[in-house]
Formats: sequence, structure tokens, C-alpha cells
Amino acid sequence: MEGRERTVAAGAPAAAPSAGALLVVLVGTFITVLDFFIANVAVPAIKADLHATAAQAQMIVVGYGVAFTSGLITGGRLGDLYGRRRMFALGMALFMVASAACSFAPTVTVLVVARIAQGASAALMVPQVLGIIGTVYTGAARDRAFNVYGLVIGLAGVFGQFIGGALISVDVAGLSWRTIFLINVPLCLLSLACTRRTIPESRGQGGTRLDLAGALLVTVTLGLVVFALLEGQERDWPVWVWESLAGAVVLLAVTVWHLRRKAAAGRGPLIEPGMFRSRIFSTGLVATVVYFLAMGSFFFTLALYLQLGRGLSPLESGLVFLALGAGYFGASVVSARFAASVNARRVAAGPLVLAVGYTAIALTVQDLGMSGHVLWLLPALLVAGLGMGLTTGPLTNLVLGGAVPEHAAAASGLLNTAQEGGAAVGVAVAGTVFFPVLADHGGGAGAYPHAFAVTLIPLICLGVLASLLVLAAPGRTARK
Repeated sequence: MEGRERTVAAGAPAAAPSAGALLVVLVGTFITVLDFFIANVAVPAIKADLHATAAQAQMIVVGYGVAFTSGLITGGRLGDLYGRRRMFALGMALFMVASAACSFAPTVTVLVVARIAQGASAALMVPQVLGIIGTVYTGAARDRAFNVYGLVIGLAGVFGQFIGGALISVDVAGLSWRTIFLINVPLCLLSLACTRRTIPESRGQGGTRLDLAGALLVTVTLGLVVFALLEGQERDWPVWVWESLAGAVVLLAVTVWHLRRKAAAGRGPLIEPGMFRSRIFSTGLVATVVYFLAMGSFFFTLALYLQLGRGLSPLESGLVFLALGAGYFGASVVSARFAASVNARRVAAGPLVLAVGYTAIALTVQDLGMSGHVLWLLPALLVAGLGMGLTTGPLTNLVLGGAVPEHAAAASGLLNTAQEGGAAVGVAVAGTVFFPVLADHGGGAGAYPHAFAVTLIPLICLGVLASLLVLAAPGRTARK
């Protein structure tokens, strides 16, 4: 009945869910992933407009990434405890307010604080998406929904550069870079208006209160790792970075001890250690980290090569990214046709195709040098996009297929952390290769093709490793 509260217990999905529920939650996915990438394009304009220093400009990107990544697991657990629809709506409302604050920020300090608030709001909203999909949809509909989710993540990442460049170039009402944040406001308002009517409420099991100590430990540990790796790459690895990473290792050991103690006492830990007994889930989670290390860092280095090495504008660079998007979309459509039979061997083919695409790109870039036209890159970019589309949605489906329904949002928080954390750390990993090679070859525009090609070597290895890890998981086979 309209207006009546509907609650879906863990493991008991709503009957005949509408496509509207999927559409609403995927809007939240799209805008949060988009904001992870789109700000990179706007940094030069922001620096000029707000007179930001290099460190402040970096915090516009890093602040969002650290807050987003470190809060995802806690956000997932909050959904299990207090309702996934409720936490999704709250996260979206806060994200909308933070986006408005970003768009009207009078100083760079206000912008950095608003970006951190954006990341924290996204961390509350995003884990509920997979939790809602996993509990509301069943069977083939659930598998198709996961594949559409993967498609949306890829399109947001691939088209983030293009959308950002287009908005800045059009310069609506003279707002310049502010439009990339302001556009979130009407999208959030529309989604919030539809949330209650389309999404049934659902909760998890295990404990009735949030494990505050566990939430603090997990958030600080993840935040230390991501912040240290991102800042270390920018600041040439000072001593404090290594001290932070060492401290994170100690905190990780304390976190594991705390979670096991809470689980043994039956007191609802933030992360249920029993989740990792599933080989599909645990191995797939590691494969997800490795895959996103290879994917997220590629976007970063390709943008540097196109804009600083080949002199393309943000909009022109974004148009080149469309080749990736075409491959991604085509492969995602194909993957959706086999959604009901997620097989480890089929999923493992995706990272291998990605590695082939990266190899073709490296060889093409080396051959082009500074004189060949960048359009020769399009076929290789298309292949890389195919690899991404064959991996993201099906791998998500495979991993969450190994998680128990009562921990759907917590498992989603872990998976989202693997995705976003892998992408963020991948930028740092790529930077440790890209910038030293660039400096060794003079640092000018002519050094970018070689630096980009060399950086692709570890990314190719990561793609192969992700494929091997997927094969190591006992994959699901065709459903009856």
C-alpha cells in the first residue's frame, strides 16, 4: 500500500521489485564515482579562481578520496543496523548539501572541507546500493542488476573526464568549475523524491548497536593507508609517510584482534570475521583490489599523457576517453546476457583482455612518439574498455554471490572499499613509476610517451594477477 513502511528482512527479498529501485540507487552510485574523477579536470580552474596552493589543490582530490574510502565499511554496517534505505537517503541528502557547499565555496579552505564532507556522505550512501540490490532482487534479475551496477561505475569513471571538460568548457552562467558540483543537487533531489516510493526498507542481522571502537579502528587504519600512499607519491616519500604506514600495520593487527574478540562474544562486530570463510568472497575481494589498482591508475596516467604530454584540452582528452567508454558499454551489454551464469573462467577473461589492451596501448604510444596522431590509440583503448566491461559487473556479482544475505550491506561496504581504495592507491602506485621515469628523461612533453608506456608494464602484470586470482576462487556455474 502506498505510504506504508515496507521492511525486507535479510534473506527475504521483496516480491517483484520495480526497475525504479535500481534506477534510484544507481543515480547515487553514478554521482559519487563521477565526483571521484571529475574534480581532477577542474583543479587548474579552481587553482586560478581561488588562488589555491599546490597542496590545497591536491587536498580537493585527496580529501574526498580518503573520506570516501575510509568510511565505506562503517557506512555498510550502519545500513545493516538502521536500514539501508534510511542510510541511503540520509547519505544522499548530506551529499546534496555538501555538493551545494562545494559549488558556492568562497575560499579553497571551505571547498576542501566541503569535499571531505562529500566523501563522508558518499561513504554512507554507496554501500547501501549493493546491499539493496542484493536483498531486493533475486535470481537472474539480481545478476542483471549487478551487471548494470558495474556498467554505471565504469561509465562514471570513463566519462568523468569528458563530462567535467564539457561542463567547464560550456561555462554555464559563468560558473566555470562550480557546475561540476552544482549538477549533483537536482539529481539528488529527484532521487530523494523517489526513494521511499520505490525502495523497500531492509536490514541485516548480528548485533543491535554499532561497534564504535571497531568503526574508529577501521576508519583510521584505512584513512592512514590511503592518505599516506597518495601524499607519499606527491611529496617524494618523506619519513612521516613510512611511519604512518607502519602505524597502520599496527592498527590493522589491533583491529583484527578487536573484531575477533567481539565476534567470539557474540556482540556484533563491525565486520563479521566469518564472512571471510567463504573462499569466493575473500579471494574475489583480493582480485577486486588488484583489478581496481590496474584500472584506476590507468585513468590517471592516460589523462596526464593526453593533456600534459600531447597538449590536449580537458574536453579533447575526454573525447579520447570515449573509446574506452564504447568498449566498456559494449562488453557490459554482452556480460548482461550471461548474467545468470556467473563463471570464474568467464570473469577471469576480462582482466586478461584488459592486459592485452594495455599492452597494445603501450606499444602504440611508443611507436607514435610525439609526431603520430593520438587517434591511432583508439583501437587499443577500445580493447582496454572491453576488458573493463567484461570484469567490473561480473566480478561484483561473483564476489557478492559468496556473501551471506544478512551481511549484505557490510559485504557491500568491504567490496566498495576494495574498489575505491584500489583505485586511489593505484594512482599512488602508478605515480611511483611514472614521475621518476619522466624526471629521468628530462620532464618535458617529449618524455611523457615513454613514461606512460613504462607505467603500463606493472598495470599489465596487475591485470594478469587479477585474472589468476579469479580463477583461484571456486566460481559459480550456471543456475538451474
